[in-house]
Amino acid sequence: MGFGGISIWQLLIILAIVLLLFGTKRLKNIGSDLGGALKGFKKAMSEEETREKDKLEDASQRTIEGEAKHGEKDKS
Repeated sequence: MGFGGISIWQLLIILAIVLLLFGTKRLKNIGSDLGGALKGFKKAMSEEETREKDKLEDASQRTIEGEAKHGEKDKS
């Protein structure tokens, strides 16, 4: 038993039909395009996480600096 009631032989037949319809060259191009799109998506997500992390660090640094300035005013 395969995936959701589909046997391995049915999957192989579907794969053969897809290869006949599209050809190996077109499937290779589709695969490389899909890979490039996923790589770009991962890069964009990583950059977004880095920006969010930098914003949080900057905000916490400003808060620490503000508390330090506030503490100096209280001493004088």
